[in-house]
Amino acid sequence: MTFLIPFQPQLLSVFRIMSGLLLLQHGTTKILGFPASPMSDIALSTPAGIAGIIELVFGLLLVIGLFSRLSAFILSGMTAVAYFIAHLPQGFFPLLNGGELAALYCFGFLYLAAAGPGPWSVDAQRG
Repeated sequence: MTFLIPFQPQLLSVFRIMSGLLLLQHGTTKILGFPASPMSDIALSTPAGIAGIIELVFGLLLVIGLFSRLSAFILSGMTAVAYFIAHLPQGFFPLLNGGELAALYCFGFLYLAAAGPGPWSVDAQRG
């Protein structure tokens, strides 16, 4: 499938933006209560509250593409910690312990930390 090769840089930006938006909603529900979910209105002093702040701040930075590599690296680490703290104690297999999303986020953000933000980003505009 070589027809997508010319679009690799733009697709990298799309991947960064969508990954950031999908993670950002975890931060907005925890910190801002929107959209309302069982994770809404948690105490900021809890591990989930701290994760919510990280998701909100670095998710937003990732969406706009500012400090993208650093943001992606921090989010990769945060999602790895989330996997080991919240999911691994429930069992070894991600399919059974509910950790598939955390693991996928971890490696997706690690890839973005290495690959960079793509051309549609504030980082690219800044040089």
